[in-house]
Amino acid sequence: MATTPQPVPSSIASAQAFLAQEEIPGWLIHDYRSSNPIFRQVITASGHVTRPVFLFVPLSAPSTLLTHHVDAGKFSQSGVEIRVYRNRDEMVEQLAAMLAGVKTVAMEYSPQGALPRVSRVDAGTVELVRSLGVEVITSADLMQFVTQRWTPEQLEDHRHSADTLGRIVNEAFRFIGEHLKEQVTEFQVAEFIRSRFDDESLSSPDGPIVATNAHASDPHYEPGSENSSVIRQGDWVLIDLWAKPDAEGSVYADITWVAYVGESVPKRQQEIFDIVIGARDAALEYLADSFRKGDSVQGWQADGVARKYIEDRGYGEFFTHRLGHSIGYEVHSEAVNLDGFETQDTRRIIPGIGFSIEPGIYLPEFGVRSEIDAYMSETGPYATSPVQREVVLIRG
Repeated sequence: MATTPQPVPSSIASAQAFLAQEEIPGWLIHDYRSSNPIFRQVITASGHVTRPVFLFVPLSAPSTLLTHHVDAGKFSQSGVEIRVYRNRDEMVEQLAAMLAGVKTVAMEYSPQGALPRVSRVDAGTVELVRSLGVEVITSADLMQFVTQRWTPEQLEDHRHSADTLGRIVNEAFRFIGEHLKEQVTEFQVAEFIRSRFDDESLSSPDGPIVATNAHASDPHYEPGSENSSVIRQGDWVLIDLWAKPDAEGSVYADITWVAYVGESVPKRQQEIFDIVIGARDAALEYLADSFRKGDSVQGWQADGVARKYIEDRGYGEFFTHRLGHSIGYEVHSEAVNLDGFETQDTRRIIPGIGFSIEPGIYLPEFGVRSEIDAYMSETGPYATSPVQREVVLIRG
């Protein structure tokens, strides 16, 4: 049984343009109970979908959706032809018919699970598709091209949010200085930042990180009301904050700044800070230089530039995470990560993609991270957030 399709969604047209460019016969998107977030970013359902569903986007022919009959009504306005199955045998038969003559499809699959944000389809479903005589390749670059590029409106909102975070982080440093004599804690500073988010109509499900001294050596430390340290003269302070507007379709901003409570930055902290911002700037310049040359860059390559910079200065073992992450609807989103350490991210850094650049050195006594947001535009990459150049001095 099939239903009359509505106008084709722009995401499908975008997918077919990419398929043509890369000479891929088709894209098969499988979802079961929201196991694959890419599915709903490509096609809209009017409610909860309870059974396995497949969307097939071929290179040039009309797209087809295969769904169970109890869910078919949820896709009546989806803009694609709908095929319905009632039981497992019918599902396999319909899937085989839908893929007839197709030799290769891209799916949210990553060989050996190398890229977890891509690896959304279970092994059994991949086996099923392969049993039909169809080769499965990764949709890693396809899915980010279709679903993760920002609109001009999202870019503008992101930049406004990033500027707001820059103001808030410096307000937080001033808040510390104004309350030093009252033995202000990391947790109280975090509460201050959360209150400023409310003032600015920004939201975040967690964070921020407010970390002093050795706590700053834990990249994901978050102060609680019970484990929080008092901030004192001579302390090193790291603040990492992320948020997005309270509006549908908005994307995150995410920055990290550091400060010292005192009149001048100690030599050791200054040395590490200079290395970290040097690695940060080297990575962004590498991206810009590669763009000028017309060279395509994969995520792991950018990571390698910053990592080598830190390794050459003797601190490689203390840089314990990837260089940066995708930024989008989630603060750690679905596009390319700048990563050659935790994974080998071979996705291309393409125009329309936002990401963080955040090298860090984490010594036992203190940690330094400098995080900026960046955007790859049609004319090259650039920072979209405030960029810290000097350690902030907090004076009580």
